[in-house]
Amino acid sequence: MVEIAPSILSADFTRLGAEIEAVERGGASVVHVDVMDGHFVPNITVGLPVVKHVAGATRLTVDTHLMISEPGRYAAQFAEAGAQMVSVHVEADAHLHRTLMSIKDKGAQAGIAINPATPLAALEEAVQFADFILLMSVNPGFGGQKFIPSSVDKLRRLRRLIEERGLRTRIEIDGGIDRTNISEIVGAGAEIIVAGSAVFGATDPAQAVRELREAAVQWV
Repeated sequence: MVEIAPSILSADFTRLGAEIEAVERGGASVVHVDVMDGHFVPNITVGLPVVKHVAGATRLTVDTHLMISEPGRYAAQFAEAGAQMVSVHVEADAHLHRTLMSIKDKGAQAGIAINPATPLAALEEAVQFADFILLMSVNPGFGGQKFIPSSVDKLRRLRRLIEERGLRTRIEIDGGIDRTNISEIVGAGAEIIVAGSAVFGATDPAQAVRELREAAVQWV
């Protein structure tokens, strides 16, 4: 099943509760929270308190993407705060297995995020320990970027890698996805679609989610 995961990075934080309620009405099943530290990526966004409040305010699965240095120091804390999915970057964690296990020990799904220019070979040893892989189709750190076309081929290769190993690891993709390209992306193997400006930049976020879902199921 394809899931739409609106990213609150593009939401209006003065009315965040209402924004999340709108995408829930539209059929979203996941709410995506981008955590940036101003070090691993240039921007600084939200932290543990916001994740805790979001988790307490919605029935949607809270998916926290840690774009931070030393994610192993904090990953389990985000699971404790209520995130049911937590992903850390392969580029940022020298002890990836330990971090993934710490997330799982708190009852959350553990994910590995990978940047556009990082080869899939970086996942070779760790993919078996992850519940999902977050494939970045833009360079992390900013919302509203354009989709990198070569991500489709990378997505297909990742799907093949997972299937060849007989794993149940899901694929999430984030960056520049909208109604014009979601069907190709789903067809290439993505199962969880993160969308920020395509949802919260629309006049009616609930309708934007519905339209993304309709475009996605063309491949089903």
